[in-house]
Amino acid sequence: MKTFEFPLIKITGCFVLGLLFAHSASFSLAPVLLALLLSLGSLSYLYFRTQNTLFQKPYFGINVFVVSFLIGCFTLLIHQQTRYPNHYIHLLSSKKQAHTCELVINEKLKNSNNTIRYDASIIRIDTRNCIGKTVLNIDKDSFKFPIKTGSHLLAKGYLFLTKKPNNPSQFDYGNYLKNKQIYSQFYCQSKNCILTKKIDRDIFYFADGIRTRIIQNLKKYKFNAPELHVLVALILGQQQDISPDLIKDYQYAGAVHILSVSGLHVGFILLFITFLLKLFPNTKNAALVKCIITILCLWGFGVLAGLAPSVLRSVAMFSFVALGNFLKRSINIYNTLAISIFIILLFQPAFLFDVGFQLSYIALFFIVWLHPLISSLWTPKNKISKYFWDIVSVSFAAQIGTFPISIYYFHQFPSLFFVTNLIVLPGMSFILGLGVIVMLIALCDSHYSFLYNTLEESIYILNKIISWVASLDSFVFKNIFCSIGMMLGTYLLIFSLIIWLKKPNYQKAIAFLISLIVFQIIWIDSKVTSQKTNEFIVFSGKKKNIISERHGTNVVLHSNDVTPKNWKEEAALQNYITENGCRISKTSTLKNFYSFQTYKIMIIDKSGVYLKNIHPDILILIDAPKVNIERLFRFWKPKMVVFGTTNFKSYVTQWKATCSKENIPFHDISEMGYFKI
Repeated sequence: MKTFEFPLIKITGCFVLGLLFAHSASFSLAPVLLALLLSLGSLSYLYFRTQNTLFQKPYFGINVFVVSFLIGCFTLLIHQQTRYPNHYIHLLSSKKQAHTCELVINEKLKNSNNTIRYDASIIRIDTRNCIGKTVLNIDKDSFKFPIKTGSHLLAKGYLFLTKKPNNPSQFDYGNYLKNKQIYSQFYCQSKNCILTKKIDRDIFYFADGIRTRIIQNLKKYKFNAPELHVLVALILGQQQDISPDLIKDYQYAGAVHILSVSGLHVGFILLFITFLLKLFPNTKNAALVKCIITILCLWGFGVLAGLAPSVLRSVAMFSFVALGNFLKRSINIYNTLAISIFIILLFQPAFLFDVGFQLSYIALFFIVWLHPLISSLWTPKNKISKYFWDIVSVSFAAQIGTFPISIYYFHQFPSLFFVTNLIVLPGMSFILGLGVIVMLIALCDSHYSFLYNTLEESIYILNKIISWVASLDSFVFKNIFCSIGMMLGTYLLIFSLIIWLKKPNYQKAIAFLISLIVFQIIWIDSKVTSQKTNEFIVFSGKKKNIISERHGTNVVLHSNDVTPKNWKEEAALQNYITENGCRISKTSTLKNFYSFQTYKIMIIDKSGVYLKNIHPDILILIDAPKVNIERLFRFWKPKMVVFGTTNFKSYVTQWKATCSKENIPFHDISEMGYFKI
């Protein structure tokens, strides 16, 4: 009998392509299921045929990849809850109205300026049972009681479906939530919430209880809040309470990965467990028990840390490492990565679109693949030099791998990342080790002042070092333009260069030169596309009127509220300029009339001044002008009426009614976001 081996990386790659295809395309579940069943039947037939002949071997391999692709499509589709008729979005009317919902709390989220936030599942809306997740927002001023994971809550409030960003190039929070199968936000006040006696006591409920007990006991023994929040992030993966300024410091210092429980943390947990299990005898049965205990402890820690994408990746990977050690087989790290990706995405396909998931796997792949090449550039003569050289080489390998995708998502690069890692990483083992011990002591409600104070002081020093490195902000390159094409072109260039450097030959050199040409073509195309773009945008801003007129890479800014000196303080403008590779070439105050391409644009502000002899195509109303638009429509018949965000709601309501009566289209920026020509 002939057996065939197929690279797990290629099979996982086909599976991921299936997820991406199902995410981008729109089709029903039945055809995919039928195709999957047919391909499985064909695979079974070819498998038995290949027992005696090699003729079908290529077809068998192709069939395996087709099955993997279809499994990816099927997996994503069955996890899309909106396909089911009892999802709550199918039960909502188009009118804004209050709903009484029964919700189950899944997870505590980071609070906003005005609300306490939770990830929650809606199981009943008014009198109808349903499914679906939402972000629960409870008004801070009325918040009276903490809510535990698993609690059932009856709340009366308003459900708002996720919408597009208010401004161009703004972070699409609605799409971010949709990738997590969250399609709305629910707003209510604490006085309209009732905690029922029903609680879902699953594994997440008990994990939340353990975390809460640890944190409360640490607070009881006067553990300083800033250091406590960092400790909880380092050990338990909970970043909700860390101040935005401190997170920004970690980002600028190139050390934000420290705050996310990942391979560094889980690897240490594995070493800690292995050390404790050395007390077991070295028999076969004892080895099996140690393997089971190790895997259970790893997954228990993963649940305790909230099963974030980076935690899942690390726990799954090290579980396979522990299993391989038990079976006494050499561990192929590439196969381990592929298996962990496949298993995680099989149960949580939405993780594929999580930035943390993408960054963690790319970083780990480049550490495994590129680190040997970088470390071979120098051979230290002593252990101390080798230790620090390993830190630097690993950091460079990870940063080279994550550089393109980081620039694409965040448009900035901390150039002092290697300095931070050199200073911080040597002490992280001590902080993590002592942190685990302190957490276990706190869980037992015990107190050892020396250990608590030592850990608190260590984290304080860590934060001070991070803040010092972050203060050298001239070494942080910000507002870097990078399109998705440039990101992919950069990866093509990096891969071809590394492949050539590993085993240089003529063909690989040609491949590298071709990739360099492709990258240049992509870069030139991005620049040409940017040069050809012309657009007129009315931004959405609270109590501010901002209009931009773009011609290629030059943007003329029109506003009475934004000056040449302070426009960078406007996040909406900064995002737009960075994302499109533009620059502010001129600023001016708002005028009543603009001509853009073939459009005539009239702006009426609180002064109520307008030009009767010009018949505008677009009418923009700002600053609540006291005008009778019915009378205006006698002079003009505009193609579109735009309502700015600085108008009174009562005025806008009347104007909308008039536009509907006159059959004139309108665009309310407060509800629909920015307006663009």
